[in-house]
Amino acid sequence: MIIDTHCHLDDNRYDEDIEDIINRAIKNGVKKFIIPGADPNTLEKSVSISEKFDEVYFAVGVHPYDAKNYDREFLTKFITHKKCIGVGECGLDYYRLPESTEDIENEKALQKKVFLDQIDLAKKYQKPLIVHIRNASHDCVNILEELEGTKGGVLHCYNADHELLKLAEHNFYFGIGGVLTFQNARKLVEVYPRIPLDKLLIETDAPYLTPNPHRGERNEPGFCIFVADKMASLSGISRDEIADITTKNAQMLFGI
Repeated sequence: MIIDTHCHLDDNRYDEDIEDIINRAIKNGVKKFIIPGADPNTLEKSVSISEKFDEVYFAVGVHPYDAKNYDREFLTKFITHKKCIGVGECGLDYYRLPESTEDIENEKALQKKVFLDQIDLAKKYQKPLIVHIRNASHDCVNILEELEGTKGGVLHCYNADHELLKLAEHNFYFGIGGVLTFQNARKLVEVYPRIPLDKLLIETDAPYLTPNPHRGERNEPGFCIFVADKMASLSGISRDEIADITTKNAQMLFGI
């Protein structure tokens, strides 16, 4: 069994065939799915999907690009739902910043404020974090290394930055997705062996980051098998073994 720990099944690209998507994934051995909370406008949709499908779980959270729309009270309405397993996709993303120095600092300050508040929310309700990091590794490490009283979490779509590896000591897992199968993934392929096996998770980030051999198509959870094959090859073990390891890791972190 494989658990897709990060798939945006609330995306409107799945509106017409979500049942087929889930059934195809199950046939490929992907038996559980986590919808991250990125856009508060689709949170209620995620809840509804999780209530319709036993295999689907969700998290509450706001992506750093939507920091201006953060509403803690709104997230709190859903965090005690029986299918809510975490907080996030929260974090820091400095990839697209404003042009002026003042605007850059204001944007970074807002993202940090919202990230820290979601961390506080995770602490209060004892939920693991789903963390998004892009071009912001150092600031994220400084924040996450100082955490106390949290259940850790996962570094979604791990970006191959060596500085983040130390977070394994703070109960952070590393989400590995389709990028590992890309021809230009040399950096991730090189750092992958340094990630402890007991800190690996599989994800698709569907409908984004479609793995080879399906690049150019809409991604879907059933494509986890191609990520698992590449991970197994790099780890020197079988697909079944990597599936078993990552499933146990996901169960340990998310309690599913």
